[in-house]
Amino acid sequence: MYSHDTLGLGHLRRCREIAHHLVESNSRLSVLILSGSPIIGSFDFRTRVDFVRIPGVIKLRNGDYTSLSLHLNIEETLELRESIIKHTAETFDPDLFIVDKEPWGLRGEVRSTMEMLHKRGTPLVLGLRDVMDEPAALAPEWERKNVLPALEELYDELWVYGMKEICDPFDGLDLPATVKLKTRYTGYLKRHVPTVGTSPQFNIPEDPFILVTAGGGGDGEGLMEWVLRAYEYDPDLPYPAVLVLGPFMSQEKQAEFLDRANRLDRVQAMTFDARIETLMSKAAGMVSMGGYNTFCEILSFDKRALIIPRTEPRLEQYIRAKRAEELGLISMLVDNGDHDPKEMAKSLRKLPGQPRPSEILPTDILGGLPQVNRLAKRWLRKSRDLRNIPVRQRA
Repeated sequence: MYSHDTLGLGHLRRCREIAHHLVESNSRLSVLILSGSPIIGSFDFRTRVDFVRIPGVIKLRNGDYTSLSLHLNIEETLELRESIIKHTAETFDPDLFIVDKEPWGLRGEVRSTMEMLHKRGTPLVLGLRDVMDEPAALAPEWERKNVLPALEELYDELWVYGMKEICDPFDGLDLPATVKLKTRYTGYLKRHVPTVGTSPQFNIPEDPFILVTAGGGGDGEGLMEWVLRAYEYDPDLPYPAVLVLGPFMSQEKQAEFLDRANRLDRVQAMTFDARIETLMSKAAGMVSMGGYNTFCEILSFDKRALIIPRTEPRLEQYIRAKRAEELGLISMLVDNGDHDPKEMAKSLRKLPGQPRPSEILPTDILGGLPQVNRLAKRWLRKSRDLRNIPVRQRA
């Protein structure tokens, strides 16, 4: 599995969840994850799931990339990443290669690996979340990246980790029929409480609480600021709060928010929890930015939720949250930069009265992992046969 991972946890956590389910369902299977995440080693991995960490890069606010730690320019870093990815694939010789989100990888770094594996007859799969971006932005991006040749000629199948009836990543795109025929909608990926380990930094509150999370936290400062202002303004909000700031939030902001939380009787804060599902399962409600993983967790743990979606550099979170709000699954606030504590406090007071997601939609929308497993098993059975057929004769 390839997960390009710049700044955030979404791609890594999605790949890890899929990998764990695959090995749990197949005792003869091993999964190797190629990841650029600098904190991948902070997570637990099941037996027969391992990772190769490639040099990290950061996506800047203007859309450019830069090396995370090495004194190399971005071109040199990408060349190193591409070399490690290809050498690992050559040696590991997988029976199935799953790419997360980016059809050619980050700036095309997986292209040579995909072409090599395609010649070997290795099935290639592109995994996509339910929302990519608004069509007006995604269409020119895919045209600029020359995505169609990869979708038409190299990928054997496209897996959308969602339901077309809720969100369709291809909505508004003019895609060839051949690509649509390759697409499988799996349903959302259900999350579970880890079987070992608990939240490491403090004891989980015994009383009902809301969990405030910003994923990786690199762009979560506005959310945390807004929630803290609400508790500073109205200390008697219905529930106490637990804030998980995220490992990629700046140290200065982490220190500020931790200090402000310590001054409040009903707010606790930590920087990171690799087993955050434990907190989610016990929370009375959630306040979040609304990335794909968090949306799956809200559905999986059946939590009342308030979403404050990111609107830059993509509208992905806003599109998903808007649709979920229309369906009655969550409530939403749009961050206009004012961070009015009265507005946040008003929304937090409404949270206990919201319906749970299970009261709105059936739980079968969370059938993604079993479906991914069925699709993977089918390709794994075909894989060895495909390797013995010349590429030009492959369907």
